[in-house]
Amino acid sequence: MIAREHQIYDVVGIGFGPSNLSLAISLEEHRANVLTNPITSAFFEKQPRFGWHRNMLLPDATMQISFLKDLVTFRNPVSRYSFVSFLHSKGRLARFVNRQDFFPTRAEFHQYLEWAESSLSNVVTYSSAVTAVRLPPEAVHGTPEYVEVDVRTANGETRTVNARNVVVSTGLVPRMPDGIKRDDRVWHSSEFLARFAEVDPARLKRVAVVGAGQSAAEITKFFHDRLPDAQVTAIMPSYGYSVADDTPFANQIFDAAAVDEYHFGTDGARDAFWRYHKNTNYGVADAAIIRELFQTQYDEEVRGAKRLHYRNLTKVRAVEQAGDERIVHLVSQLEGEPQQLDVDAIVFATGYDSLDPSTLLGDLDRYCLRDESGRHRVERDYRLVTTPDLPVGIYLQGGTEHTHGLSSSLLSNIAVRSGEIADSIIQRRAERELAPAAALQAADS
Repeated sequence: MIAREHQIYDVVGIGFGPSNLSLAISLEEHRANVLTNPITSAFFEKQPRFGWHRNMLLPDATMQISFLKDLVTFRNPVSRYSFVSFLHSKGRLARFVNRQDFFPTRAEFHQYLEWAESSLSNVVTYSSAVTAVRLPPEAVHGTPEYVEVDVRTANGETRTVNARNVVVSTGLVPRMPDGIKRDDRVWHSSEFLARFAEVDPARLKRVAVVGAGQSAAEITKFFHDRLPDAQVTAIMPSYGYSVADDTPFANQIFDAAAVDEYHFGTDGARDAFWRYHKNTNYGVADAAIIRELFQTQYDEEVRGAKRLHYRNLTKVRAVEQAGDERIVHLVSQLEGEPQQLDVDAIVFATGYDSLDPSTLLGDLDRYCLRDESGRHRVERDYRLVTTPDLPVGIYLQGGTEHTHGLSSSLLSNIAVRSGEIADSIIQRRAERELAPAAALQAADS
């Protein structure tokens, strides 16, 4: 898709992962029901093609949410973009149902996302990184009606498009421990499969995985399965893996209604959400893989041939390069003394940081209001609270955990969240278009 530079788009989306893909579908379905003045949109994605956590599409890894929590169903159960519609188009609906399982593999869900994206290629431009969002020059003479969005293309050129609303969905930022840098043998889980493919497996005799969440457990299992001659060490800050709470009452915190409870709740209520229910998603793993890894360790003890090792209550202090090897310096809370582990590769499944729009917004950030803790204030419709000098809508798909709770950027609420953003944009445009007529009527009366 080639976005036109002089057109003022109703929506410019920054990033085109599942969240903005869901938004594009919501806008498309609105467009199909409107005869005049449809919403115009353009999305820009820095990746060369659509992809969602491609480097964690491990064999047999399953989704941790129901297939019904797809891009659309909770917003529009009859949408042609549903996971059920995808299965039907592939001739697999009956067989999927016969599995008697709510959870597809991650690889199949990725196929679904690609299938949905293939019908929306007209609204997205790939290999295009948004580098800045700024006011137009004429804004100095009055309140701006739009912002300018600078986009750097694959050939290094920069062009500008105009937007009345910007929706930021640039994804999460991989987090590494302080002082530790990635290299060809020190990886973050976000790059795992690509990095693993670059190394001869025969040269990986000693590997380690840092972390205690789902990704750490999956990579540990992957190493143990794929490297039958390697010693595999799991380094965990906790005393082993903790199970994710996916029981019915706990899962209610991902319902759309819980977002209202969180956003409009008291400080005490918001604190309780995190204190009691953080174990639904953060630093936890599914019971099935926990049991499998424990059984693997036990079976090895029975055979007297141990390959899977656990370093509990242990943190990585530093990683030192020694040729192709890496010397990992550890601190154990159990033994209290520094330890050393020599490995051929080490993976940090240490999570992600939420997106911070400040860098992208640049000077526009001064129009965005903050709370007492210095965090951006965000309306219920995921729109940044701005001064009256900036009536342009800036929406966040992510980075709103402090205002919208645990499902801020998760797939669990993606259909409803994107629909709410689309509804807000449409309503605000209607109010803007009706304002002149309302003012004229008021003057006549």
